[in-house]
Amino acid sequence: MNTIPKTHTSGAGTATAHPTAHGHAHGLSGSLILLLATGAGLAVASLYYSQPMLGVLADDIGASERAVGMVPMATQLGYALGILLLAPLGDRYDRRRIILIKAAILTAALLLAGAASGVGALLGASLAIGLTATLAQDIVPAAATLAPEQHRGRIVGTVMTGLLLGILLSRVVAGFVAEHFGWRAMFVAASASIAAIGVAAWRGLPRFHPTTHLSYGALLGSLRTLFNKHGALRRAALAQGLLAIGFSAFWSTLAVMLHGAPFHLGSAAAGAFGLAGAAGALAAPLAGRIADRKGPELVTRLGVGLATLSFAAMALSPWFSTQGQLVLLALAAIGFDLGVQATLVAHQSIVYGIEPGARSRLNAVLFVGMFIGMAAGAALGSLALAQWGWIAVVALATVSSALALVVRMWPGAAKAH
Repeated sequence: MNTIPKTHTSGAGTATAHPTAHGHAHGLSGSLILLLATGAGLAVASLYYSQPMLGVLADDIGASERAVGMVPMATQLGYALGILLLAPLGDRYDRRRIILIKAAILTAALLLAGAASGVGALLGASLAIGLTATLAQDIVPAAATLAPEQHRGRIVGTVMTGLLLGILLSRVVAGFVAEHFGWRAMFVAASASIAAIGVAAWRGLPRFHPTTHLSYGALLGSLRTLFNKHGALRRAALAQGLLAIGFSAFWSTLAVMLHGAPFHLGSAAAGAFGLAGAAGALAAPLAGRIADRKGPELVTRLGVGLATLSFAAMALSPWFSTQGQLVLLALAAIGFDLGVQATLVAHQSIVYGIEPGARSRLNAVLFVGMFIGMAAGAALGSLALAQWGWIAVVALATVSSALALVVRMWPGAAKAH
């Protein structure tokens, strides 16, 4: 089996990589990039399969709406804990082995969810699904490690396209499968897909040498050390977190808003809006290429600027007809999703270049910042909609994105990178 070249440990428990040209070039075939992109997409999709199936699922297992509503929360909680507690292990152990172990456990957890006869078993399986779906956050640093520096943005962008498409399409697929074959069939199919990814990774993924020998406690403690040490990391986590506030506020309140006057649309319509975000996912490799050629700092400013303008444009809704408002919402969703995803790819390009031996931990810090923003956006968005209406949600998203632009435009931002 091919291996990633050995690295040498440096002062703070991280390592500076010294790969040979052969070691870095090997493994960047189209088939391996496709494997990484598909694996990231299918892993993260596991988090969202349950959401459109909750109504059917509740009736089948005799659970209340409140109890079954805890299922997606358990999955997201597991994912957050996995990012914080498990993702840093990619620097300490062979990333290939971690991916294979997580794929095996995720396969079993999805099967257990499909076999659950009560809400308690389903909640336990959902927590395990969230924890092990973080293999997506092992795959992305693996892609960054395999990629030569001059093409890292493009390759990470391609893998992120797979991840983002997994998020966007998971609800559509789950809704269709549950309606025609039952909710249990969706979990079984998801389990089979992860098993297939595990086999493909076992056959095609090279080994990765550890880049640190820190104990587990010290490894987690180094997250704070890295955050305090690198201004570029703090800026990336803060800006992406602020963007995530607006992103999450929009998507967590859209269905409720569309259900009321003047639209009176169902959940299927809200789900269809999610397909508009595919433009952002498909544009991720383009953002990566621009980051490779012009520098990621430019991409972050363009991405945040586009997101801010797109959110602000929704404030014009009262001056449009009902149909015009829907068109404006769709165009704004395409715009801000493109901006948010382009910025994320650029931030990953920045973060992965800080300390090559700490990529898993750097990635964990970035995504913890993003997750905090997502959680805050969902809570603040729901509060804003209930208290002041949709225009307050638009204002929240616009202001939070504008603050992210301030972070990226702040003097010394480019110098920090």
